[in-house]
Amino acid sequence: MKIPTELKYAKSHEWVRFLDEETVLIGITDYAQDALGDLVFVNLPEVGDAVASGEVFADVESVKAVSDVYCPVTGEIAEINEDLLDNPALLNEDPYGAWLVKVASVADTEELLDAGEYEKFCAEEG
Repeated sequence: MKIPTELKYAKSHEWVRFLDEETVLIGITDYAQDALGDLVFVNLPEVGDAVASGEVFADVESVKAVSDVYCPVTGEIAEINEDLLDNPALLNEDPYGAWLVKVASVADTEELLDAGEYEKFCAEEG
């Protein structure tokens, strides 16, 4: 399982890449995509939507089930990854390259874990 050290993580298995102090990319972790299996559909929010830390902002459908994706930060959707709408399997192929959304005006980042903390959390959970 890959856990890039430059990212932050949520206990709900999303990753956060800070582009600057107020803007982030969010995706699902290698752990999450592996647990979900082959992804066949992604439902993303609209640009301009407000999102809140800990609340559902998207869902992904695999051959196994539909799973909610929780927002690890509070902010506003600035961009969605339209490539995923046509090819959700990108999340399986490259979970840290295939981001879901870009969020601006970010707040509520205190609960995010660093790579070491997330690795320990996954080991305890699995």
